[in-house]
Amino acid sequence: MMKLYEGGAYLLNGSEIVTDNQDAPAVLKKRLGDRVPSKEEAAKNTIAYSILKNHNTSGSMEKLKIKFDKLTSHDITFVGIIQTARASGLEKFPVPYVLTNCHNSLCAVGGTINEDDHMFGLTCAKKYGGVYVPPHQAVIHQYAREMLACGGGMILGSDSHTRYGALGTMAMGEGGPELVKQLLGQTYDINMPGVVGIYLTGKPVPGVGPQDIALAIIGAVFSNGYVNNKVMEFVGPGVENLSADFRIGVDVMTTETTCLSSIWKTDSRVKEFYEIHGRSGDYKELNPGDVAYYDGMVEVDLSAVKPMIAMPFHPSNTYTIEELNENLMDILDDVEKRAAVSLDGAVDFTLKNKVRNGRLYVDQGIIAGCAGGGFENICDAADILKNKFIGSDEFTLSVYPASTPIYMELAKNGRLASLIQSGAIVKTAFCGPCFGAGDTPANNAFSIRHSTRNFPNREGSKLQSGQIASVALMDARSIAATAANKGYLTAATDIDAEFGKPKYFFDSSIYENRVFDSKGVADPSVEIKFGPNIKDWPAMCELPENLMLKVVSEIHDPVTTTDELIPSGETSSYRSNPLGLAEFTLSRKDPAYVGLAKEVQKAEKAREAGECMGDVLPELREAMHTVKAVEKFSDVCGKNTGVGSTIFAVKPGDGSAREQAASCQKVLGGWANIANSYATKRYRSNLINWGMLPFLIDEGELPFKNKDYLFIPGIRAAVQNKETEVPAYVVKDGALKEFTLRLGEMTDDERQIILDGCLINYNRVK
Repeated sequence: MMKLYEGGAYLLNGSEIVTDNQDAPAVLKKRLGDRVPSKEEAAKNTIAYSILKNHNTSGSMEKLKIKFDKLTSHDITFVGIIQTARASGLEKFPVPYVLTNCHNSLCAVGGTINEDDHMFGLTCAKKYGGVYVPPHQAVIHQYAREMLACGGGMILGSDSHTRYGALGTMAMGEGGPELVKQLLGQTYDINMPGVVGIYLTGKPVPGVGPQDIALAIIGAVFSNGYVNNKVMEFVGPGVENLSADFRIGVDVMTTETTCLSSIWKTDSRVKEFYEIHGRSGDYKELNPGDVAYYDGMVEVDLSAVKPMIAMPFHPSNTYTIEELNENLMDILDDVEKRAAVSLDGAVDFTLKNKVRNGRLYVDQGIIAGCAGGGFENICDAADILKNKFIGSDEFTLSVYPASTPIYMELAKNGRLASLIQSGAIVKTAFCGPCFGAGDTPANNAFSIRHSTRNFPNREGSKLQSGQIASVALMDARSIAATAANKGYLTAATDIDAEFGKPKYFFDSSIYENRVFDSKGVADPSVEIKFGPNIKDWPAMCELPENLMLKVVSEIHDPVTTTDELIPSGETSSYRSNPLGLAEFTLSRKDPAYVGLAKEVQKAEKAREAGECMGDVLPELREAMHTVKAVEKFSDVCGKNTGVGSTIFAVKPGDGSAREQAASCQKVLGGWANIANSYATKRYRSNLINWGMLPFLIDEGELPFKNKDYLFIPGIRAAVQNKETEVPAYVVKDGALKEFTLRLGEMTDDERQIILDGCLINYNRVK
């Protein structure tokens, strides 16, 4: 089913793999004669290389400076992005920028009345020349597929699942500050990423859907980091056996592998997609060159993939449904052990009480969002449920088409009626079930979802209140099969169904009548509407000469998600109020964090006001005296030494692109993170863009513990001088204990952002 190559590989004519080993030169010469290119030349023949080259402005393909064609954001992120850009001198959106409203679209009362943010977005689209998609019209990624994607283009979005590679668009999801840079005419700066080929063969059997293929790939490559921060390039004869909709469903889940981006070869099926959507001119045929070199290769036999399930609490915790049913209690025991780590023992968790007569009973099924809400997914699910009923017990089924055009076509072809008749509830386009703001299950309930993630709390439960539910990821077809069996876990391949595969017809008038499109024309006379809870970013100072940091949280989980750093769900109602949202930082992982960070921050505010830090935080006085007692640090004082907080986490930043995972720490006085590694490039970028030092420390026993003070002398000079390692000291028991922190590679601009204190300051200085 799945083969991972140990090293690189050549792809000949898109159909033959030659492993990069000692036999490769002879094999290549036999196949190509005198036309054998060097490895470096062959690497330029990937689709990814050509697209990156066309968007690079640096003149060097080793150090890329990318300018994107289009930008996308939703209503959890666009307020902060535009506020940051406005503070930095924004006058007009320089490229098409689409503001969708698919996350906080319930318009409920919380920290912010959601509609206030929507009106902010509409008036900004008018003032700066953007596109505004009202609530319930489309989820961000479906609108981008239908209206924005184009062959050979690049799109940057402030949502981690910004992936349109199946349509020939290389798209990336990043934190808001990276979009701010694009809005201000700056670039996205990265080293040339590695490119891993995903070589598809065969054809999926009936009942196997895109989520099954995606979960099989995620299970094979996540834990070993095989595609981490690389581009996944889908090639091979199996691609042509997948519809465009099917490819889209696989592609969007590549985010869960921690890859940087994705791209697919394109063909007549993708051309048809563009024709259906009235944009035939945006199609471009993309193929790798005759001889292309890949830094890795994953071979996937589509015909061998069986219906899959990702058990709590990560998309990589994968099994075939057959395997789960055959080894039910053993696997549930393993899930409990994993949960003990993920949940820190905060609540008792088990799924063994869901076993009824030897079968696993499910409380809820959901088909939703950018992954599950596609036309073909819902049509196949409806065909499975035709003339069947979900029953009148606990089990419920909700279906969210990804856009209003899809919803209308389901109504026209009769699938909507089949779903409603079965007992399913069909709702409007909404991302809530993906991040914990819709269809929140009951305590101890178990939900199966064709959505993107199943992290803790992604279903909306509240550990701090003792409530726990859990999510497993599955394909829409197996969710429908489970619903047909009234909640008993069932693979779609185990149920008889006739798939009608109706043709899709796209009606563009829906968007023409409701979406505001400025056509790129800005109107400076428009006044932005500010709701009372939309607040500006607080002032942030530049990096001082030295730093005294207090460790205020220590996390030893193998991976820490952005959801654990700043919870999603109901806390996002404060997304437009930086200080209000910051109160929730680490609230589900370390409830003591906010109080400890704020204590330290009081001392820093006193320092900035010219007052005595020790009067505000007496323990700091002792730490400063310990440092000053060392002769070479005798001049250390409040004038040259800043005070802040830091956290340690083994591998933080998996998951969402939300910049708030970093910005909330910064507004509470955070100056750094310390980690063994960073799960994603986007989280590390978020730290840097908010002026936080992305320190690295070697694996092993830490030289410090939670609540210890760390002194980092000469940190400003170290950043200025492009040092990669800096000395640091644990200040404890009247002594200093030295250890080493690493900064890792940073661009000149990134170093200057840290020196200036944050991206806002950097742009003000410029």
